Formats: sequence, structure tokens, C-alpha cells
Amino acid sequence: MLRTVCLTLSLVLAVPVAMAGPVAPAEGRVTVTYVAPETFRDREFRRERSRTSALAEFDRWFAGLGARYLPAGQSLHVEVLNIDLAGEFEPWRSGFHDVRFLRDTTPPRIHLRYRLMQDGTVIRAGEERLTDMNYLSDPRGHGDSRRFIHDKLMVQDWFRKTFGAPQRPARSDLSG
Repeated sequence: MLRTVCLTLSLVLAVPVAMAGPVAPAEGRVTVTYVAPETFRDREFRRERSRTSALAEFDRWFAGLGARYLPAGQSLHVEVLNIDLAGEFEPWRSGFHDVRFLRDTTPPRIHLRYRLMQDGTVIRAGEERLTDMNYLSDPRGHGDSRRFIHDKLMVQDWFRKTFGAPQRPARSDLSG
């Protein structure tokens, strides 16, 4: 009996919400375009499967940063022209052909163009070559097992410097 009442109550509460349709988020919007990603310098982008996975991860990261840093009414259009991820594969190492070795000489690098829009008008635009030569010294990346963490932190730093203080608090997947 109690199970039926709880199920009925949850359906009664959920139906009006479901019928209202999706709620438009009141957060900044980021559109990312990757220009010829199969020609990006890093080996990760040469095979279709790993390229698709990597780009999807960067799409999510850019979207999360846009939600955090861009005020309502603003949108950001980013064209990524090249990515060279932190570290390198060293296939000559026996048993480590798919391990990315991080060294001082292999910093993350991203070349991009961007346009920040407010109500259909470009309010800021530019082309940037992001590089973090000190990525191995950044304590936020130490012990963090997330994929491409050093590259993501570099993009996060660029967002913070370029677009100012966060409009919304950090979510756990953007902290670090």
C-alpha cells in the first residue's frame, strides 16, 4: 500500500514538470568548432575513434566553463585550429606504447580563435596560442586522474583571464 502511494505521489509530482518541457538554462553558451582535427599535431587526433572521444571531452569542458564564466545573454564561438596535448607517447618503451609521458619539454598547446557575442553583437574577438610551460608545477593537476587534466586546466586559466570572475560557483567536475 505504501509503495503504491509513493509511486502515485511521485507520478503526480513528475507529470507537470515533464509536460512543461525542457527548461532553457540561464547560463552562457559555448559553440566549439574544430578546424581539420585530423591534422592536429597530437597523435590522439589521428585515429577517428580517439579523436571523437577527445573532442567530445573538450566540448564538455568548454560548455562547463561557459556555464561558469559567461553571464546570461553572452555566447562564445571558439574555433580550435590545433591541439598538442601535454606529454607524448613513447612507443619505443616496451609495454608502454599507449602511455603518455609528461615532461617539461612537452607542454600542452592549443591554438584557437574566439568571438564573444552579446545580443548578436561581437563584443570581443581574438586569436590565442595557449601554452603552459609550467604545467608540471601546477598543484591542481597533481594526483588528478582525469583525462587531459593539464590541457583542461590551461583552457580554464585562459577562460578566467579572458572573461573574468566566475558568474556561478564551480561544479565538482570543474574544480581543480
